[in-house]
Amino acid sequence: MEETYQAIEKTIRERRTVNHFTGEDVPVPLIMELLDAAVWAPFHSRKEPWRFLMFVGEGRKRFSDAVLATYTADKREQYGERVEQAYCSEVPVHLLVLIDEEPRWKEWEEALSAASALIQNLQLLAWERGIGVVWKTNDYNWSPAFREAAGVKPGQKVVGTLHMGYFDPSKVRRARPRTPVSELLTLVDSV
Repeated sequence: MEETYQAIEKTIRERRTVNHFTGEDVPVPLIMELLDAAVWAPFHSRKEPWRFLMFVGEGRKRFSDAVLATYTADKREQYGERVEQAYCSEVPVHLLVLIDEEPRWKEWEEALSAASALIQNLQLLAWERGIGVVWKTNDYNWSPAFREAAGVKPGQKVVGTLHMGYFDPSKVRRARPRTPVSELLTLVDSV
């Protein structure tokens, strides 16, 4: 039992956001396997609140085009080729994690929290398989032009865009220090 705890703790402490990928394809069945495990995140509603859109292979062009649809003409002229190169060649997988938009605040917060837990599960599982993940919440996630071009249905919210791929471990950033919990915790141990 102690070994299992130590292995989980090690993964949590060592996982890093990865921004640079080798470009090597990640098999779709592997991503599906990781998602099948990640969906065991807790959720409060009667049904799982998350849905996914995954862009791989030639489908990455649709993702790139969706991002570029949010750019001004000048910005597209300046950065368009670089964005297309990055999203179509360098990043093997783009995964949108979606939840239904919910007017009831409690239900919305529960769905968002559950989807965030799923994303953390996915990041940890992917790390264990040598796949890096960067979780983006860029402005384009809210853009009607992006949402329509990417295939996000009306009534869905993008919780995050995950860029995923194999990476060179020697190029992973070092951990930033964390504040000791003793400095963050208010312990209430009496009435």
